[in-house]
Amino acid sequence: MFPKGLIVSSQALAGNPMLDTEKLVSMAEAAALGGASALRVNGTEVVSSLRQRVEIPIIGINKVKDETGRTVITPTFALAKEVIDAGADIVALDATFYPSSIKEDLKTLIDRIHTETGALVMADISTAEEAEAAAAAGADAVSTTLAGYVPGALHRADELYTPNYTIIEEIVRKNLSVTLVAEGRFWKPEDVVKAYSLGADAVVIGKAITNPMAITKYFVSEIQRGVKK
Repeated sequence: MFPKGLIVSSQALAGNPMLDTEKLVSMAEAAALGGASALRVNGTEVVSSLRQRVEIPIIGINKVKDETGRTVITPTFALAKEVIDAGADIVALDATFYPSSIKEDLKTLIDRIHTETGALVMADISTAEEAEAAAAAGADAVSTTLAGYVPGALHRADELYTPNYTIIEEIVRKNLSVTLVAEGRFWKPEDVVKAYSLGADAVVIGKAITNPMAITKYFVSEIQRGVKK
């Protein structure tokens, strides 16, 4: 079954001192000890190392750039199989309608992952319509990971620390027979509680738990905002 509850993502981008396998794995392991129901990490090296240290489900992804320079999440079966072979129980992939020459057909990709590896599939989407299409293609879960992060539909600057609750409500109204995962810009426990109350089965938190640089920026911005009042 797809894990529910609090899922913790331990990742870092270029320019972040935490972009190191041991650091990312240690943070993920600490999150597991703290009660996370599952962990989301990027790349075979991190997945493999983490698999040796935790027993809870691992959601593996493989981020690559296409010819436009856009980062795409696990766009091919080969990339999915890499993280599954490294120890991931679940693979997450880009299920948005946004085109990329390196993305394989969604239904074919999901079918191959299911039949050839037995792993579960989490579809990262940005709209309720994409969630519906991913469910129809056979995804085990849909996640709002990419809401506000697709070219042409980016979140506003003042939404940086505010989750997109509207998309959760829109997906719930579609009554899809898949696990609904809320992800993106969750910074407070009350935000998570609200997502559950709206119908989310699980919530992914990344930066607010495993990114000291982002956490510090959040505190600085909140302090500055409070001082100006």
